[in-house]
Amino acid sequence: MSVATTSLADVASSEAALRAFLHGLPGVDRVGADQRAAMLGTRSIKTTAKAQAIDLAISMVDLTTLEGADTAGKVRAMCAKAVHPGGDAPRVAAVCVYPDLVEVAVRALAGTGVKVASVATAFPSGRSSLEVKVSDTALAVAAGADEIDMVIDRGAFLSGRYLKVWQEIAAVKAACGGAHLKVILETGELATYDNVRRASWLAMLAGADFIKTSTGKVAPAATLPVTLIMLEAVRDFRDASGRQVGVKPAGGIRTTKDAIKNLVLVHETAGDDWLSPDWFRLGASSLLNDLLMQRQKLATGRYAGPDYFTLD
Repeated sequence: MSVATTSLADVASSEAALRAFLHGLPGVDRVGADQRAAMLGTRSIKTTAKAQAIDLAISMVDLTTLEGADTAGKVRAMCAKAVHPGGDAPRVAAVCVYPDLVEVAVRALAGTGVKVASVATAFPSGRSSLEVKVSDTALAVAAGADEIDMVIDRGAFLSGRYLKVWQEIAAVKAACGGAHLKVILETGELATYDNVRRASWLAMLAGADFIKTSTGKVAPAATLPVTLIMLEAVRDFRDASGRQVGVKPAGGIRTTKDAIKNLVLVHETAGDDWLSPDWFRLGASSLLNDLLMQRQKLATGRYAGPDYFTLD
């Protein structure tokens, strides 16, 4: 896909310019995207390569708890697991919590290298004023969050108010200071693959450091075709702008097989530059245990039951 670099500087100068740019992006061949994702999902990885893939996937996990019943104790237990998942398995990339629990996670993870991510901006609906979204973000960053996961206003996007979405992302990015911004598209509500491509570009143009599929609260969430489209978008955006942006599928990724399918997708679509926790994450709550079970199976030849590992 070819996008003129010179057009990127002025693309958000007006609603009309932004609309023209986004609707000028090539349309997505839905059948082709589905078929390619399905084909890549059949790739088989064995023995040493599989062991390496499992450890890479563990290192990419954003271990997440986003429930109304979350407690400080649950977050501390999850942080301990994030640092020492089991045996000699690598630590995960980040722990993702609600803003009011950021300080708990920051204290628990101090000096470990595991990042603290926090959802903000009226997660998961995004239905709030810009002032509240910016304040929500600033409070999480002040509490020590390394990364902010924001949600876009899907109502504004779907009604064609692209500049409003761009302005909100840009304002939240400014409020992040030195923290990285992951922009959640909630692809399950975007209706078409063309909208997924447009939302991906819109988020990146506004300053996103990562684009993320889903909140995990809406189905369908991180499907392979949607992740494929987003990987194509970050690849093409880097070609056009020179800036690399990460991708985070989240929601519904529960098994080692799911994780490895995503890694194959990254390798074949965006390339090895994205095969790093710096540029690809897996948002999950239950995935880590399955990765650990499969890891032990490769090492010892026998499975440990699910009860062998902590649930959180």
